[in-house]
Amino acid sequence: MTTYKKSGVDIHLADKFTEFLEKKSKAIGGFAGLLSVPETKNKYSIVASTDGVGTKLKLAFLLDRHDTIGIDLVAMCVNDLLCCGARPMIFLDYYATGRLDLATSKKIIAGILEGCRQGESALLGGETAEMPGFYQPGEYDLAGFSVGIVENSKVLDGRKVRAGDVLVGLPSTGFHSNGFSLIRKVLDDKKLLKKYAPRLLTPTKIYVKDVNKLRAALKKRGQDVNALAHITGAGIPGNLPRVLPKHLGAVVHKDSWKVPAIMRELQRLGNIPEADMWDSFNMGLGMIAVLRPAAAQTALRTLKGSVVVGEVVKGKNEVVLL
Repeated sequence: MTTYKKSGVDIHLADKFTEFLEKKSKAIGGFAGLLSVPETKNKYSIVASTDGVGTKLKLAFLLDRHDTIGIDLVAMCVNDLLCCGARPMIFLDYYATGRLDLATSKKIIAGILEGCRQGESALLGGETAEMPGFYQPGEYDLAGFSVGIVENSKVLDGRKVRAGDVLVGLPSTGFHSNGFSLIRKVLDDKKLLKKYAPRLLTPTKIYVKDVNKLRAALKKRGQDVNALAHITGAGIPGNLPRVLPKHLGAVVHKDSWKVPAIMRELQRLGNIPEADMWDSFNMGLGMIAVLRPAAAQTALRTLKGSVVVGEVVKGKNEVVLL
């Protein structure tokens, strides 16, 4: 039996660290940080998020394929901004390696630029750090920083969510950029890892255009999104509660959409417990929108592949999987 903790990642310990950080700064805890701008008479807030690609990079190293990993980097940041209701505007990257390889570096930046195109953001700058002896030959690390803006009256912070709201899931393109320590633990044999790596390197979906399209369709009908949850590390059980008021929970019906075959295949290969699957992976949904019932019907008509996956209920800020 293979678990996320056995692969070296303790998500519950990470949650404790997040709780510690939240006590140190009231601005920490959401999908992104917001800072109201006095110069706009506090009408607008700057919104910022940072993230990386994680050990998915190991697959890029293995296949010597670096042209899509930058899309993942942008996606992990801009998708978080969307959950606050923000419009992504600018992106910065941090690229660190032991020895600069020009051909590889150009491919990485090409991916970042494509991610910025999809995420409707300008690549405003970044930092390239060459650190001999710090990284293994051919390896590097990436971090991204996304900044956007939101009108304070339109911030998504969970306050609009009510019992009876409908959960609409937007399909993922696979594992996205989470759970790869567990994936690599299961696919420990190099030949096996190479077999699956091309499919596993599918870039994370960027939801900017989908969310913009949805909100435009809702606005025409006098509707709006009540909350958005980016399903990343800790899966649906760990991310959906982040956008729900403390007195509300959610019921998610697992049979309302089809989990990607590759995820079930990996589960069989590694004998991964069902609970670990849901705590580690997005299980086929990269974003969940919380909507009033009428707005949910608009979403289904507007976004191809979207599906009703559950509802908001009175509870203790937790997700029940049925």
